[in-house]
Amino acid sequence: MFRSRKLQVEIIGTPGPGLRDVYHFLIGASWWLVLGGVAFLFLFSNLLFAIGYLSTDGLAGAKPGSFWDAFFFSIQTMGTIGYGVMYPKNFFANILVTLESIVGLLGLALATGLTFAKFSRPTARLLFSRVAVIAPRDGVPTLMFRVANERVSHVVEAQLRVTLLRDELTKEGESIRKIHDLSLIRSQSPAFALSWTVLHPIGPNSPLHGATPKSLLEQEIEIVVSLTGIDETLSQSIHARHSYGAEEIVFSMRPSQSPSPKHPIRRTKSASACRKRVQALRSERFRCSDGLEPILPARS
Repeated sequence: MFRSRKLQVEIIGTPGPGLRDVYHFLIGASWWLVLGGVAFLFLFSNLLFAIGYLSTDGLAGAKPGSFWDAFFFSIQTMGTIGYGVMYPKNFFANILVTLESIVGLLGLALATGLTFAKFSRPTARLLFSRVAVIAPRDGVPTLMFRVANERVSHVVEAQLRVTLLRDELTKEGESIRKIHDLSLIRSQSPAFALSWTVLHPIGPNSPLHGATPKSLLEQEIEIVVSLTGIDETLSQSIHARHSYGAEEIVFSMRPSQSPSPKHPIRRTKSASACRKRVQALRSERFRCSDGLEPILPARS
């Protein structure tokens, strides 16, 4: 399933990237994992150098055989602190200090670069409706779902693509996973600010033509949504991805159109109050968009 969360992929037939792709792994890893890894490597390297200082008996001003004095001297050396109480007293200790200085400089540069890269990485803050629905729109069966922008800033030149994945049989009887692009009534937005109701009319040429809840489950249908655009604040490209499984496609229902009584539309002169009002309206509208209401027969 192509969820917005990360996938667990098992590579078969190749050894995989391993340490060759460690930078990509660290960029995508959580902050807790990265910070914990940096702290562990820092303490572990100082532990090794402390053992080296003890084995060479190369510290002056330290208690004889004191591991903690050697350990904290190593931390002072790697951090280029140096209080002047302890210092190397022989050739081998000076060699270790030289190596530790090089390791400290490289480690600081790598940790700084990794931290900056993670901070400057652009991310999209978008919400997708919990389910997609198939209901009549202007007399035509239509696949519908909603997307909302969580930020105040606009997503400029937003483009949205919807793809259908399902199991099909070839003429030779081979079962394959086939991909179909779904045409949308509107696939682009010059400035995506609030919410976006995505519509795919199910006509005779649509892959969903004649679909039923049973057929969706039998074919293991999955609808993959990808949205790309430019964040107007950062002027960098952002993207988001979501998917709907067969059990998340609801028939004979439609998104709720009832207005929100909590946040009536009114004029405001304050810029900050206006921003708060926009955020409140955006959040409430999208909460309403997840609500569904049944399709009632037309009155005669």
